[in-house]
Amino acid sequence: MTTTPSRIRIGSAPDSWGVWFPDDPQQVPYQRFLDEVAEAGYEWIELGPYGYLPSDPRVLAEETGRRGLKVSAGTVFTGLHHGPAVWEKTWDHVSSIAELTRAMGAEHLVVIPSFWRDDKTGEVLEDSTLTPDQWRHLSTQTERLAREIGDRYGLKLVFHPHADTHIDTEENVTRLLDATDPDLVSLCLDTGHYAYCGGDSVKLIETYGERIGYLHLKQVDPTVLATVHEQGTPFGPAVAQGVMTEPPRGVPELEPVLAAASKLDTDLFAIVEQDMYPCEPDRPLPIADRTRRYLRSCGV
Repeated sequence: MTTTPSRIRIGSAPDSWGVWFPDDPQQVPYQRFLDEVAEAGYEWIELGPYGYLPSDPRVLAEETGRRGLKVSAGTVFTGLHHGPAVWEKTWDHVSSIAELTRAMGAEHLVVIPSFWRDDKTGEVLEDSTLTPDQWRHLSTQTERLAREIGDRYGLKLVFHPHADTHIDTEENVTRLLDATDPDLVSLCLDTGHYAYCGGDSVKLIETYGERIGYLHLKQVDPTVLATVHEQGTPFGPAVAQGVMTEPPRGVPELEPVLAAASKLDTDLFAIVEQDMYPCEPDRPLPIADRTRRYLRSCGV
């Protein structure tokens, strides 16, 4: 039986413009982000931190529509390993974002686990290793969240492994996948974060292809990364030191990743995210333009 190669839809995100927070004096205004992401040749964007882009769907639809932009996903941070005790607080946070995501016609909600150490100060907030009970909470509560956003908003949950969280390395990523229902929980594979934590994106796609529901395209600078690991630098300061870099200057090579993903029998979003907080306001657009041209040279 033959399969149809996936159609990969390329986009970008506020992250690639140095946006990490709903409001921050070091970030560009949302209008500039929208102007420049369209100018760089992208058609798809993510919502970014809730409140950065307009949260009124009518306003956001007008702002994106007149620039020829569409929304691929919303993003939430969660601490689901803490179990049912945090459910109500989690749902209060998730529901508003899920509602806006659906209103914008997107179908995915990117779920990122909470940090075990502060990404700015490096303060250790909790143990970096989950207990067996916390693993059980994480898997069951993630499945619960997937059911709720599916039933109420028609959204698909894609879980995003992330540096300085409990779901980071190949071991922890595969443990989460093995512990959750594949009909409920898919993966948002961030190539940069996975490489940051020692993972091989091509191997993961080839091994768990049916669980790959979404991609974030990102590269790390291996020289900076080696220093980061040697010094135990937290993720936020590591980004400020340039640990994330524009392709094709870093790892992993994106052409083999995209080639592996294109063999999957599914449609995929591949959203460029180059962590750059904080950055000079004139820096993102030239990088975004070069990155879009590079990805076209990779066939997407």
